[in-house]
Amino acid sequence: MTKQTRQMHLNLFLSSMGHHEAAWRHPSSNLKGVHDFNHYQELARKAEAAKLDSLFLADRYATSPTAVQYGALGGFEPLTLLSALAVVTKRIGLIATVSTSFNEPYNVARRFASLDHLSQGRAGWNIITSGTDSEAQNFNLEHIAGHQERYERATEFVEVTAKLWDSWEEEALIRDKKAGIYADRNKVHELHHKGKFFSVRGPLNTARSPQGRPILVQAGSSEDGKDFASQWAEAIFTAQQTLEDAQTFYADVKARVLQHGRETEHVKILPGICPIIGKTEAEAKEKEAELHELTNPAYSLLQLSNRIGIDLTAHPLDAPLPELPDSSKIPGHQSRTKLIQELAGREKLTIRQLLLRLAGGRGHKTIAGTPKQITDELEAWFVSYAADGFNIMPQLMNGGLDDFLEQVVPELQRRGLFRTSYTGTTLRDHYGLPLPANSFAKARVYH
Repeated sequence: MTKQTRQMHLNLFLSSMGHHEAAWRHPSSNLKGVHDFNHYQELARKAEAAKLDSLFLADRYATSPTAVQYGALGGFEPLTLLSALAVVTKRIGLIATVSTSFNEPYNVARRFASLDHLSQGRAGWNIITSGTDSEAQNFNLEHIAGHQERYERATEFVEVTAKLWDSWEEEALIRDKKAGIYADRNKVHELHHKGKFFSVRGPLNTARSPQGRPILVQAGSSEDGKDFASQWAEAIFTAQQTLEDAQTFYADVKARVLQHGRETEHVKILPGICPIIGKTEAEAKEKEAELHELTNPAYSLLQLSNRIGIDLTAHPLDAPLPELPDSSKIPGHQSRTKLIQELAGREKLTIRQLLLRLAGGRGHKTIAGTPKQITDELEAWFVSYAADGFNIMPQLMNGGLDDFLEQVVPELQRRGLFRTSYTGTTLRDHYGLPLPANSFAKARVYH
């Protein structure tokens, strides 16, 4: 793909009320939407009408009484919601987050193959390893496994899952009523996998799906995360605060992709961006300040403490962020902790100021401005190879999503940076990715 024909990819990061932690308190937010399918259906309809690549749904495996006291949490399980949305959409991709730390490859392979069939080829799997003890304690564990071990398990998990998707070759289904043969047994394979973490016989009890396998997405930016992503991911959701950091990350990951013998254009790097849009920059800033006024500093501090794995509740809000352990030494979210440390240091933020900087997107880049300012920013990152597109995370979903879809997307289209119509039917088509080769079919041919 030449620079002239290269176009950005845009995903909508689904959130019921918005990505600002106080969005649920905004006067325009209808809190019944948190558990109302019609609300999500309307968001999906708007995103598809704007020709966005996909809907992306994040997930965490724990909450707490304090968290639900101060935050509108407790939405839908991703695969369940996206399966329902598959019925009421036709083209937009459907990316669900599922952890490798608390699941089994067979179940995950079957669920995503089912979603891919139900959606006629629009499924994607955002692979996470999870990172907190509170999540582990919901799955018969006292503590989350160490960072390296989680990625070691994730690697084997994805290897097994990919083999399960491959266990049915494309031509396996015969469907010969007269002969009484439904499938060619020679093209349906048992795995007999025995590894450190998993023992799986196979085959999968679901035929190969329209995309061969769902799009594989990964969201970690640590060293282990980047190594894992460069081997497996076809899209990478990342958080970067500056153009320079984003360019460094982009170049690093693409180089690692080449080292794994893969094509760089087959891995899309998509930072999150959290916009607030106004007719003027001042109006946008006022909208953001209104949301900031609705935050609860005690809750924000608890969220930050949970994010970095260090209790900050005893530190004064108007003091600088204390020196933290090396992010590579913590068991939890290493890349996000490093980003937060660097942000606080670079901008010399107090804890109170840091909490507000994180309130709109938990470390993803926030931007408040006019449609032109936001379009210019996205274009600058895209043309300078800091991103292949973006995960759009409106800080306030009610109104904020419409502002982006109706004011920024048309300007991107006018500049030739984003599609004006879908040219394919699957998520692989939207991302310009080939169908994956079937490992069992390749082995059979070579033998």
